[in-house]
Amino acid sequence: MSSLPRRVKSEAKALTSEDDELPSLLNSSSESEEEEEEWQPKSRITKRPQLPKKNEAKTKKVAAPRSAVAMKKVKKVAVKEEMDVSLAIAPAEDDRMQLQKPKEEDTGTKWKTLNQKPEVPKKMEIHSFQGKNVKSLENDEKPSTSIPLVGNQVKHEKSEEDFAFDEPPFKKIKSTTCPEGKPVKNLGGNKVKEEFEMNWDIVQALSEITNVEPWVCANLIRLFQEENTIPFIARYRKELINNLEADALREVQQTLEELRTVAKKTHTMIQKLKKEGKLSGCLLTALLNCRTLEELDHVSAPYKTGSKGTKAQRAKQLGLEPAALSLLQNPMELNLFSYIRPNTKGLSTIREVEAGVQHILADIFAKDKDTLDFIRKLCQQRYICIQSALAKVSSKSGNEKDIDKFQLYHEFSCNIKNIQHHQILAINRGENLKILTVKVNIPDGVKNEFCWWCVNERWRPKQFSKPELMRILRNSVEDAYKRLIYPLLCREFRSKLTSDAEKESVMMFGRNLRQLLLTSPVRGRTLMGVDPGYKHGCKLAIISPTSQILHTDVVYLHSGQGFREAEKIKRLLLRYNCSTVVIGNGTACRETEAYFADLIMKKYFAPLDVVYCIVSEAGASIYSVSPEASKEMPDLDPNLRSAVSIARRVQDPLAELVKIEPKHIGVGMYQHDVSQTLLKATLDSVVEECVSFVGVDINICSEILLRHIAGLNANRAKNIIEWREKNGPFINREQLKEVKGLGPKSFQQCAGFIRFNQEYIKTFCSNKKTDLGSRAFLTKAGAQGKKKSKPTPCALQQPNPLDQTCIHPESYNTAMRFLSFIGGNTNDIGKSDMQQKINAVIQKEGLEGTAKRLNTTVHTLQLIIDGLTQPEGFDIRTDFDKPDFKRSIVCFEDLSVGTVLTGKVENATPFGVFVDIGVGKAGLIPVRNITEAKLSKVKKRRSLGLGPGERVEVKVLNVDIPRLRITLDLIRVL
Repeated sequence: MSSLPRRVKSEAKALTSEDDELPSLLNSSSESEEEEEEWQPKSRITKRPQLPKKNEAKTKKVAAPRSAVAMKKVKKVAVKEEMDVSLAIAPAEDDRMQLQKPKEEDTGTKWKTLNQKPEVPKKMEIHSFQGKNVKSLENDEKPSTSIPLVGNQVKHEKSEEDFAFDEPPFKKIKSTTCPEGKPVKNLGGNKVKEEFEMNWDIVQALSEITNVEPWVCANLIRLFQEENTIPFIARYRKELINNLEADALREVQQTLEELRTVAKKTHTMIQKLKKEGKLSGCLLTALLNCRTLEELDHVSAPYKTGSKGTKAQRAKQLGLEPAALSLLQNPMELNLFSYIRPNTKGLSTIREVEAGVQHILADIFAKDKDTLDFIRKLCQQRYICIQSALAKVSSKSGNEKDIDKFQLYHEFSCNIKNIQHHQILAINRGENLKILTVKVNIPDGVKNEFCWWCVNERWRPKQFSKPELMRILRNSVEDAYKRLIYPLLCREFRSKLTSDAEKESVMMFGRNLRQLLLTSPVRGRTLMGVDPGYKHGCKLAIISPTSQILHTDVVYLHSGQGFREAEKIKRLLLRYNCSTVVIGNGTACRETEAYFADLIMKKYFAPLDVVYCIVSEAGASIYSVSPEASKEMPDLDPNLRSAVSIARRVQDPLAELVKIEPKHIGVGMYQHDVSQTLLKATLDSVVEECVSFVGVDINICSEILLRHIAGLNANRAKNIIEWREKNGPFINREQLKEVKGLGPKSFQQCAGFIRFNQEYIKTFCSNKKTDLGSRAFLTKAGAQGKKKSKPTPCALQQPNPLDQTCIHPESYNTAMRFLSFIGGNTNDIGKSDMQQKINAVIQKEGLEGTAKRLNTTVHTLQLIIDGLTQPEGFDIRTDFDKPDFKRSIVCFEDLSVGTVLTGKVENATPFGVFVDIGVGKAGLIPVRNITEAKLSKVKKRRSLGLGPGERVEVKVLNVDIPRLRITLDLIRVL
C-alpha cells in the first residue's frame, strides 16, 4: 500500500490541468508588446503570397482538391481499420474469457499489414520559405496516426455468437503471441482510437510523460474507457498493467485527462479559426503538434478574437510578407525601397519597412517547431536558474509577519533542475501575495549560441545576401528571442515546475491520507472519547466495543472543579469497565492530558489500569454539524457528537474518517495553493482505494462506507441499504444483482470488495428454513386450492464460502477447479490445512505450472491462493500502526539536546516529517536525517518517506523555545 518511488520524469512536458491556479505571469499573453494606439485589422484578409519556386506552383494547385478527397478516404479507412483491429471475445471452455486468434487464411495479409507500424511523417510543418515539404499542404488535414489504406480491405461482419452481450469484460489470459503475459489487445500495436486526433500518438505521449511501458498505457486507456475503477484494475487486472500500484494508475489517469484536454481545446480552436477564415495549412500543423496548453496558447494567442493583432500581422496587412520571404529565399532580387509608400503609416520610410519585415521574420522564427526544439534542447544543457527577491512594494507597506514567513526567499536563487517542490509552491504563494518577485534567468550564452545557429544554419538565406539584409536577419532573430521566445520559455519553465510541484503535493497528501485511513483499528475495547475545552468544559462519550454510545457527559476540568469531576470520571470508567481514554488534540489538549496523566500516576482509577492516547480531531467539529451526523445521532448535542467521533477514530479509523471530507483531515502541504479539482479527485480516489482494499461486510456496514466502494455511489449505496432493510441480510454476492440501479458493470467493479460473515448468514438461513417449513405446512393444510405463492428470495439463495474472500466472482470457477486439484474444499478456507495442501502443490508444480494447468494467469492464481489461505475476518490493516497509548507526559521545557523520545508521525512533507513527541508541539525530522538504514526492514517500503501513524524513536538535536521549533534526528522506526 505504500507509495511508489518518485519516477524520473522524461523530457516531455508535464501538462497543467485546465483549472490550475498559476501565477499571473504564466497566464500572460504570448505577445508582450506595448502599443500606444488601438490597431484595427482590415476586414478582408489578404491571401498569403506564394514564392516563385521551380515545379511547385502546379503541385500546389492540385493539392487542395486532392487533400479533401484524401481526407475523406483516410478518415473512412481509419474507422474501418480501427474496427478491424479490435478483437471479439468468445467464451472459453472454462467460462473465462480468452483472446481470440485471427484466422490465418482470411487475414494473412491483413495481419502483416497491421502489424507494421504506419510510417508517420516526423515533421508536418510547412517550411514554404525553405523549399522543404513541397507537398506538405496535401498532408495538412490527414491525421498522422491513422492507418494507411492497403488494397481493398473489406470489413467482414462477425456472427453474433462471437460477441458477449450483457456480460462484464473478463480478464485476458496469456496467449502464444505474448509469452511474457503481455496481452496483445489490438493487432495494430499500441494504437488507440481517440475522439480528437493529433499529430502525436496519445499512447506514446502518455508513456513518455509517466515513464510507463507503451503496452501498459494502451491497456490502461482501454480499461479507463470501459469505466473500470482504479481499485478493480489494481487488484483484478494485474497482468494487463504489469502489476502497477494504485498511485501509478492515478498518475496515468490524470496525465491522460490532461492530454485529452489539450487535444479537445486544440480541435475547438481549429474549428473556431476555420469558421473565422484564419486557418492556414501551416497554422493547422502547428496546432496539431501542440502537446501542452502553453504551446497551444503560444500558437493560438495572435488569432484570438479581440486581440489587437501582433506586429507581424500588421506588417502582413501592409503587404510586407513577400519581402520577408524573399529575404530568406531570393535576397538578390529583393529591393526594400520599392515597398515605401510615403502616405501610408508603417511604410513611409525605409526604417519602417525594415521594422515590418523584421516583425514578420521574428514571428516565423518563434512559431517554427525546429527552432523551438533547438532552444529547448540548448536550455536543458545549460544552467537555468529561478530567482526570487523581496518586492519593493511589499518592503514599504506590508504585514511584517507575512514578510518574515518568506525570509528564506528574499534573496533566493536555485537551478531549476535542483529546486524542491515545496520551494516552488512557497515562491508562488509569495508572488501571489505580492511579497516576492520571481524571474527565470537564462544565461546570455544561450541567446548568443541560438542567434548564431539561426543566422548561419537554420534561417541562412539561400543566396548571397547584402550586409544590410543580413543585419535585418540578425535583428529579427534577436527580436524573436527577446520578445517572443524568452517569455515563452519562462512561462514553460514556471508552468512545468508548478505543475510538477502541485502533483507532488497532491500525491504526498494522498499518501499521508492512505496511511491515516489504514491505521490499525483497536477492537474489543470500551473507549472514552474526550473532546477537550476550557470554558464550555470537556465533552465525554463512552462507546462499546461495537461502537454503540453507552453514555455522554460534560466535565469541567480546568475551572477549579478538577477534583470533584475526577470522582465522576472514575465512577463512569468503573461502571462501564473502560480502561482506555482517547483525547482530541485541539484546544486544552495538553492540560487535559496532564490532568489524566497525573491521576493515572497516582493510581486513582485502581483497580483499572487506565491508559490514554492523543488522536487528531481534525474535521470532527465539521462532521458533528453535518447532515450525516444529525441522521446518525439525532438526539445528541453537536458538541457531544465530536467526542463520539474522537473515540470511534481509534476503534475503527477508516469507518469514521470516511465521513469527513478528506481535505479537512489536515495531513497535506500547501493544499490551498494547488488545483482543487485535482486534489479532490485524488483524495476521493485514495478513500475509494482504501475502503475497497479493506473490504466491507455488506450486512452491517453504514451507507457512508458503502458509497466509497469501487463501482458504487451515494444512490446505489442507498438502494443497497433499502434492499437490506426490506429483504433481510444478503446471503451471497449474486443477490447484489437484484438491487435497483446495480447493473453488470457496477457489480463487476464492487463484487470483489464486498464481504459476508459466514456464521451470521448460516444462522440466518437455518432460521429462515425453519420459518419457511412451518409456513409451508400451514399453507398445505389450510388452502390447498390456492395458487402457489412465490418463495422469498432468501429461500432460493445459498451462502457461498468464497464470498468471504478477496476472490472475484469471475474467478470462482477457476478457484473451485484449483480446490479440487489440491484436494481441498470450501469448509477449509482460512485454515492451516488449506495452507499445507496449497504449499504441497505449489512446491511440486510451481506457481506458473499450476496456472498453466488451470488455464489462468499467475496473478489470478496468486489472488485465489491469498483468498483461500487468509483467515476469516482477515484485515490488511493489522500490519499498520496502532495508536500510541501512554501513562505519563513530558513538557516542552523538559526537553534538552540529546534527549531520546518515542513519538508518532503526524504529517509528512517533501522537506521532512513532523513527529508528535507529546510536548504540545510537533518536532521536525529533516529529510536529510531519514536514511534507508534507519527504516524498518520488516515493512514493505517503496520510498524513504515515513507516513502518518508510524511510531519512531528520535533524538532531540535542537530546541528553539522562542519560535517553538524542535529539530529531531531519526534513530529507528519502531
